[in-house]
This record gives sequence, structure tokens and C-alpha cells, in this order.
Amino acid sequence: MATFVYERILDLLEAEGIKTLFGIPDPSFFHMFTTAEKRGWRVVAPHHEEAGGFMAEAMWRMTGRPGVVVGNQGPGVANLVPAAICAAKENTPTLFIGGQRRRVAEQRVKRGRIQFIRQSQHFESVMKYVGIIEYPEQTDEVIHEAFRRALTGTPGPVFVEYPMNVIKAQLDLPPALPPEAYRLVHPCASAPAVEAAVALLRNARQPILLIGQGVFAARAHEAIAALARALGCPVIQTSGATSFLKGLEERTFAYGLSPAAVDAVVKSDVVLAIGTELGEPVHHGTGHHWSKGNVDRTWILIESDATAIGVNRPIDVPLVGDLRAVVPQLMAAFKDRPRAPSAELDSWIKQHAAYKAGIVASVPKESAPIHPARSMFEATRAIPQDAVYVRDGGTTSIYSWTYSQSMPSDLLWNQNFGHLGTGLPYAIGAQLAVGPDRRVVLVTSDSAFLFHISELETAVRKNLPVVCIVACDYAWGLEVRGYRAIIGPESPETEAHWGKVRLDKVAEGFGAHGEYVERAEDIGPAVARALASGKAAVVQVPVNARENAALQLPGYDEFKTWYTDFTY
Repeated sequence: MATFVYERILDLLEAEGIKTLFGIPDPSFFHMFTTAEKRGWRVVAPHHEEAGGFMAEAMWRMTGRPGVVVGNQGPGVANLVPAAICAAKENTPTLFIGGQRRRVAEQRVKRGRIQFIRQSQHFESVMKYVGIIEYPEQTDEVIHEAFRRALTGTPGPVFVEYPMNVIKAQLDLPPALPPEAYRLVHPCASAPAVEAAVALLRNARQPILLIGQGVFAARAHEAIAALARALGCPVIQTSGATSFLKGLEERTFAYGLSPAAVDAVVKSDVVLAIGTELGEPVHHGTGHHWSKGNVDRTWILIESDATAIGVNRPIDVPLVGDLRAVVPQLMAAFKDRPRAPSAELDSWIKQHAAYKAGIVASVPKESAPIHPARSMFEATRAIPQDAVYVRDGGTTSIYSWTYSQSMPSDLLWNQNFGHLGTGLPYAIGAQLAVGPDRRVVLVTSDSAFLFHISELETAVRKNLPVVCIVACDYAWGLEVRGYRAIIGPESPETEAHWGKVRLDKVAEGFGAHGEYVERAEDIGPAVARALASGKAAVVQVPVNARENAALQLPGYDEFKTWYTDFTY
């Protein structure tokens, strides 16, 4: 039976388990959108293609399957570029599909072509693959290559261009191949490497499990939790993995922030690192905390990209493969004969509990103007235990490292690139992924929230009950601090401040629920009402701008150690 190219692309996406499409309608995609909707797909039009890219990224993080976003020829594709750069930095295998004018426009000599640029060149430096469906017969091979590249080694984004001259071309093809028929799916580590890793872990005195955001994007929560229990060791989170494995909350410590984490790192003799690049936030596994105590510790790294082994630090036993396959290989050796718990595990748990209690005791008690630490404390303890927690903002993120009271199994944050404005699109993508029965709560700043505030309408239109808690200092908080540190306390802080916008009223204008809170003790009840509304909601919390820019908290001192060129 003859199939149109746009139908075949949908077939190929369905073979990968994908049935959500983000993008703004355009002649390049009219047929694809209507056909997808008839097939029962979720077709979501954001107000900006960049936001659509972030929504697609959140789908990957919450499902372990790539998200797909489309951009219209010319300006629509141009709007995808920032999201593509971000996806590359966040190691997200988003499929970006760009519409394009008919190929005859490419070779025209006459100038003045409307909505035309050579698009692929703008993606080549950041994409793992750039493909163009020049002829209908290439559809399968180009889409297959896109997924093959996106999901082989370190995940990353890919770009496929879809010229209008192939949209309604017809093909007579067999059913789309399943992924395992055309690419390597979930490769295992070699048996000798697994045996060596098992021997090291079996004989270790103080092993630690270092986990990064990749653990959660792979949806490997249960497998990693089972391995941690079998190893009887503490779980150390990187900054990108501030999520928690069910049942292991008490023995999970944030690297660099928790004294228990620092002590466990210093005393460790074997490190099993999973889902992390071993980048600057963990000092490449060589400096700062790692340079103290047992500096001769042995490293085991599960890594899907063989070329990454040994780049940031020497690795004694590399386990090259997909963590979803490699972790069960390790677990098989410990399932029936788990290790005894580490000798100091109980003391680290008590030390961490004392640290957390001290943080709670240190939260400022004044109610107005609300101290940002108090705002973070009250807001995060109001988040439901099973909610997806989304984080955004500069100073707001830093305060959350220290004062957050939430222990979510899923936390989304743009941790590698630090791209402000991802929060609301991430929340929308996450809510689409988990469905209406699990809540998604965004904790953000006004500076970050204003980037894509128009997507509140998207949430309302799609009946997505995301709750947005917005800490407002009406300024670029980190930049205010920078002005004062670099120029001096009398700095004019040019263009670092803006008017006191009532975001709750803006939310109501979009058809969402709005709350405005000026007292710390009212934050929790306001969040409860927002959740109970069953609607997209904004809880606006003005915070003390002076304290917000001061950043006088332990988390900021640790944050500064991540940068070799941080001067203030």
C-alpha cells in the first residue's frame, strides 16, 4: 500500500515508541499534524519553537525515549537553534525536524528569497547528525541514522530537514523496522570488565555509588536502587542528580554540600560512577574533596561512549555500555550474596540527618519581606512527595541546593548549560509524560519564568495542571551580585532591575489559577490551593532582594569551586 512521506515518518517514530509531537503548524507539517492526531498522538503547539524543544527534552528525561519537535522553514527553524544548543549540552537525544522550501529555491541565483536560509549549516556544530531527505526513498535511512546517532554513545540531538517537495511523495514500503533491527540497543559491557568490577566492589572497604542525571533519564531508578542496597554503600548525588531513589533517601547525600558526602568521598576506596560525565561540578573526580584522604581510590565507570573513558580522569575499570544493560550485569553477581553495609554507613546517615536538621534550624524566622531561604524552605516542603520537581533560575537554584525540603524521585533542571527559562517548558513536557494523576511543580525565579511565560496558555489549553512557584526579586539576582562584587556596592546595576509585575494576575489572564503571597507562613496554604485547583497555577512569592543577591549560604561557596575562572 502506498504511503506518503509524512505518514512514513510517523510510522518510524511510532516504531521508537514516540507518539507526542511538538511544533507550530505550517504547510510543511499540516498533513503530519492532522494524521498524527487521527492516530491518537498528542500534538502540542507551543508559542515559541525554543520552548517546544525544551518540552521535547523533558519527554526524554521522563520517559527514556527521545522527544520530537518541528520547526517551520526559515524563522521557525531559527527558533529551534537555542534549544538545539541546549540539548547538545544536556546530552539529550531530541529529534529536531526542520521544514524547508522546495529544493529549487536552494539553487536560485536571483536574490530576495522569502523565508529561506540554508538551514542545516546552523546545526552542524552542535548536532550528532544532520540529515536531509532529498528524495522520498531516503526517508527510512535518514530517520534511522538520526536515531542511531542520537542514541549511540553519549546521547545527543539530531536534525533532519524535510523539504516541501517530498511531503506528498508516495512510497510502497514494508512495515517500519523495530529499533533492534537496525541499530544496537542497550549494549552490555564485556564479561571480563564486569568480572573485574565485581571483584573490586566485593573486596572494597568503603565503596560509594556516584550517580548523575543520566541514571534518571534512563529511567533506571529501580535497578540502581537495588544495586545500591546490594552494595550496602552510600549514594552520592551530583548536582544534576538531585533526585532520590525510593527507599534510599536517608543514605543519599549531595556531593560537596552534605558533610556526610564529603566524608564518604574522602574515605572511599572504590567509586562506582553511573550516569555522570565526571565534570566540573564533581571536580572531574580529581580535585577538591577527591584530593583528600584516600587519594589512591579505584574508579569504575559505566559509560556508553568509549571515547569518554580516561578523558576527565583515569578509570581503572571502564564498563562500556548502556547503563540499563550494565547495571543488571553487576546486580547478577550481588543479588544472592549482597555486601554487608559499609562500616560507617549508619554514622554517615546520622551525620547527614544532623546536617539537615541544622539547615532547618538556620532558616530565618522573619515573615516579611520573605527571606529567599525561608521562601525555598516553605515552598519545597509543600510539594507532594510523589511530584515531579522542576527547578529553574539562578539564585533560586542555588538556594534550593541547601534549603529544599523535597526529596523527589524525579527532578528536572538545566544543570549543564544553566539555560534560564527552561523550567515552564520542562514542566509542561513532564506533565505530558506522567499524565494528570502525578503532579508537576516548578520552583523558579521571576527572571527565568518570564522567558517563556506565554507557555502558561499552552498548559491551560492542554489541561496540564502544572504548579509554578515563582520567587520574585524583580531583578537579575546573580547579576546584581556580580555588579556589586566587581564594580562595588555603589554600582548603578544598569538594567539589572525591572517593575513589580503581578504574575498571579498574568496567570489569571491566561485562564490559570493565581496566588500572591507576602508572608512566609502563607506559602504552604497557597501551594495547597494551587494544587487543589486542578489547573495550571502560579504562586508568586516576593522575596528580600538584598538577601537574594547576597547569597550568604553554604551552597554558594561550593558552587564557586566548580569554576576555574569564578572571581566573585
